[in-house]
Amino acid sequence: MDTWHIILLALLQGITEFLPISSSAHLILFPQLMGWEDQGIAFDVSLHIGSLIAVLVYFRVQLREVFGAWFTSLRTGKIDDESRLVWGIAVATIPAALVGLLVSVLHLDEKLRQSVIIASTTIIFGALLWYADSMGKRQRSEYSLGWKEIILIGLAQALAIIPGTSRSGVTMTAALLLGLERKAAARFSFLLSIPVIVLAGSHEMFKLIRGVGLSPEESHIHWNDIGIGMVVSAISAYVCIHTLIKLLDKIGMLPFVIYRFILGIILWVWIV
Repeated sequence: MDTWHIILLALLQGITEFLPISSSAHLILFPQLMGWEDQGIAFDVSLHIGSLIAVLVYFRVQLREVFGAWFTSLRTGKIDDESRLVWGIAVATIPAALVGLLVSVLHLDEKLRQSVIIASTTIIFGALLWYADSMGKRQRSEYSLGWKEIILIGLAQALAIIPGTSRSGVTMTAALLLGLERKAAARFSFLLSIPVIVLAGSHEMFKLIRGVGLSPEESHIHWNDIGIGMVVSAISAYVCIHTLIKLLDKIGMLPFVIYRFILGIILWVWIV
């Protein structure tokens, strides 16, 4: 790939991974619109790793605190708000992992990547995000979530297997409907992305190692491309997380809802 292709795709991944506008939809549609060849699984893995590095670095203090509490809970058997957050993230990841496995086994990936599906989910889940942001009480932190609420957010996250839904968007929508503050909803969504990104990256890496169904180009690793993609993805994702957390209470979800509506309409016009 050309260097500017690498940078554009890495920027696209880093920015859209954590905004409620669907990274998968953009990574599917943008190369198609530009007429680019598939970037290959190895490059996709590098982008996932870059996003993972960004969220780990940004939330390093909170992660250190909650994992410290989690290890204490393992030793003492007592669960407090911080240790429950770690257990909650693990529990909320299960539905997405099971749905992802089912989609992979049934080979539904390509069927879900159709433009009509992406256009529909972009608009529908944008409207749901708007409703949640308007009607949510926004009075709670992520530490106040109970087990039933955590499972509900996990089930919502499983819907993100459908391109155009947006993993961060649908989890924030569920969290807002449950009464979380905007920043709390975003933080929980970002923390919830850690195991999901690890699972997605591991799945792609496993396919790369096995080499099953891959073209010679996909199987060949371009280390320079991977390095550039990982760095650009990590930096752009970090900036995106920092900016969104800082501005979310001021701007709300409406700008992203409007963007989703415009994108969805453009896609429908393109399809027709």
